[in-house]
Amino acid sequence: MFGGLSALIIEDVRDEYDLIRVMARTRDKPVPCPVCGVPTGRVHGYCSRTVADVPVDGRRVVVSLQVRRLVCPAWGCPRQTFREQVPGLLERYQRRTSRLAGQLGAVIKELAGRAGARLSAVLAVAVSRSTALRLLMRLPLPPLRVPRVLGVDDFALKRRHRYATILIDAETGERIDVLPGRSADVLETWLRSHCGVEIVCRDGSGAYGEAIRRALPDAVQVSDRWHLWANLCDKTLAEVRSHSACWATVNPPRPAGVREQTTRERWRQIHDLLNKGVGLLECARRLNLSLNTVKRYARNREPDTLRRAPRYRPTLVDPYRDHLRERRAADPAVAVLQLFREIKELGYTGSLNLLYRYITQGRAEGERPVITPRRLARLLLTHPDRLRDSDTQLLQELTTACPELAELARHVRSFAELLTPAEGNDAKLTAWITTLRAADLPHLHGYANGLELDRGAVNAALTLPHHNGRTEGVNTLTKRIMRQMHGRAGFDLLLID
Repeated sequence: MFGGLSALIIEDVRDEYDLIRVMARTRDKPVPCPVCGVPTGRVHGYCSRTVADVPVDGRRVVVSLQVRRLVCPAWGCPRQTFREQVPGLLERYQRRTSRLAGQLGAVIKELAGRAGARLSAVLAVAVSRSTALRLLMRLPLPPLRVPRVLGVDDFALKRRHRYATILIDAETGERIDVLPGRSADVLETWLRSHCGVEIVCRDGSGAYGEAIRRALPDAVQVSDRWHLWANLCDKTLAEVRSHSACWATVNPPRPAGVREQTTRERWRQIHDLLNKGVGLLECARRLNLSLNTVKRYARNREPDTLRRAPRYRPTLVDPYRDHLRERRAADPAVAVLQLFREIKELGYTGSLNLLYRYITQGRAEGERPVITPRRLARLLLTHPDRLRDSDTQLLQELTTACPELAELARHVRSFAELLTPAEGNDAKLTAWITTLRAADLPHLHGYANGLELDRGAVNAALTLPHHNGRTEGVNTLTKRIMRQMHGRAGFDLLLID
């Protein structure tokens, strides 16, 4: 039970209800002087220490220890007397044994201040959140090593003011180092002083790419596939919004969702009972509904009348919708600024931005569409096998009405297939970009230009299995530590993994 105290002589063990007290003393053997190193066993006096040990049976363990104050025999030693220590068990000025401090450190390293204090109380080792933070800051730094595959990412110490760069082993997820700043010079200096990196995983940062090219010209740079897909999602949403004047005018029937199906089923149940001569109150009792709900369903002879069609909120442009429809029907290429000037003379008091959004959303041609640009972009970016039948049908109707959307869907699905790393994806990417250049999708043209600027890293991302996902995970953990430390987390603490 007390095997960790084998370096001491245990004289007694007392049961004091909520804790177990161990009476012990140090062994009678020579101890070297901490200054000159001369061993001595000459006792000058005795003093006591009270330290906490790991709990036993859910109860605290306190060690009342008697230690010797020894006299240094060396002539001229500045330390005439000293108190002996027990290496591996007790450290100087510590109120906990080394093994208890190690267990607390492991808990607090994962949970930081408040959460670590709450869990330590459950483990019968109660500490305050301030003590937990002090223990966390005393943890030793891990030994620095240079990985073969390095992951690089930045995070904010103070948003829009101070940033840092985090380096991890992209194969194991182990944190390697934290650098102050996110400039190219900071990363370049570290790479030049730590040789051995062969592959570097990063996001689309041009500063990091330039630093790696200057410091490690032979290293392989791998762009993160998640960032490639996220950038494509943004460009897809921009394309959908730019063509909303085309697909928003179709306005197909709104697909029936789960709520509408429930409404139809409830309407059928109520009317079946009413046709059998069951009263309203009895219908409410049988169906476990309120009487007012049953009355509302009973008043409607068709379930479609219960359906609420989505509508736009009224805006300042609504009174001039007829004028906008006539002008755009007569001249489809009329500029928005010209329309703004015309309705301004008619009494319009809104802004040009409001008019632009009004026309872009398709409100000048019809009522509110059944789908928003963001949701349509999500349908385009979702794998076809994971779409519901109603979403598949809606997407088919919208892409049929807008040829640009159909072409956009084909390009998005073709690029999604390249995100599974395989040999030959670099050549397929070249063919994808060539086909994209011929399409009338200007936002995706800009995306293709960005891929060409970082083509080497993109090719490596599509052909090699390495990625920056572990870096993002460590980055999230680091931000959690910073939030729990309330700004007291320095670079040394952020290095602890």
